[in-house]
Amino acid sequence: MLLARVADSLYWVSRYLERAEHHARVLDVALDFGLGQPSDGGHRVLDRLHGVLGGQPGAEEDYEGALFDADDRNSVVACVVAARENARQVREEISSDMWEQVNALFLRVRQMQGESSRGARTHFVSKAVIDGIHLFHGITDSTMGRGEGWQYLQLGRFLERATITAALIDSFLTDPSDGAHGRAALDQSELSALLRACSALEAYCRHYTADIRAERVAEFLLLNHDFPRSIRFAARCVEGSLLSIGQHSGRKPGGRAERLAGRLHASLEYGQVDEILNDNPHAYLVGIERQCAQIHAAVSQTYLTYAIDAALSA
Repeated sequence: MLLARVADSLYWVSRYLERAEHHARVLDVALDFGLGQPSDGGHRVLDRLHGVLGGQPGAEEDYEGALFDADDRNSVVACVVAARENARQVREEISSDMWEQVNALFLRVRQMQGESSRGARTHFVSKAVIDGIHLFHGITDSTMGRGEGWQYLQLGRFLERATITAALIDSFLTDPSDGAHGRAALDQSELSALLRACSALEAYCRHYTADIRAERVAEFLLLNHDFPRSIRFAARCVEGSLLSIGQHSGRKPGGRAERLAGRLHASLEYGQVDEILNDNPHAYLVGIERQCAQIHAAVSQTYLTYAIDAALSA
């Protein structure tokens, strides 16, 4: 059984890297739609993407802030720094190649942050961050044993993915003019932007062809069982990792975290996209975010910050 501090650091390495990759991709898509003079649909895309990032950037320097503002804990550089610090604390639990990659990503981001020439380089920076994080995950899968530590990395990665993907889908599907309960009427550019922000455009086209429809996009991103960025896929991985962690730690099966993860996974396994969209998509997606927060709280209480008497009685 891993020490709680080790499990906590591994868990947050993946959460921070997943967040950094997501924000870099959203920034890249937003920059594409912000070039020139976008149409009304383009303006709506920008509003939705900027809302996901927690701000209303419009100028290039604002995109730079979303990338490099160290005071914003959700900026790309802040997430990479936090991931690297957590990895440094558990160097004995990860492979040397993993550490070298996350450290190289940190140094590269710091180098780009210090470069005096700003210009239109958001795409270059975002691509470097995304590629670096993809490389870290590939190295992890190739060099780390599938033990308890690897499961914490998977747990953090997919719990973060489910949370941020639900928020992103909600920002597109919800119509703010209808009291946050109505369903937005999305055009092709908006649907394409949503798919691109989830790295799902090509996968969607292979599954459904290039006929992009709102119902199909929602179904693909929410309920697809084999696309790794769908919420259903992420929920299955979260449940599987928690079951494995429970076995490694010797705890009795059916703990609170496992029950919450199983409930979320089951709701997505048996979900129907027409029911979700015709009822209240905003409430449904907020409910997913709330369930993810509950899973995080249960994981933290059970495995990461538990009291010593709780550990002895487990």
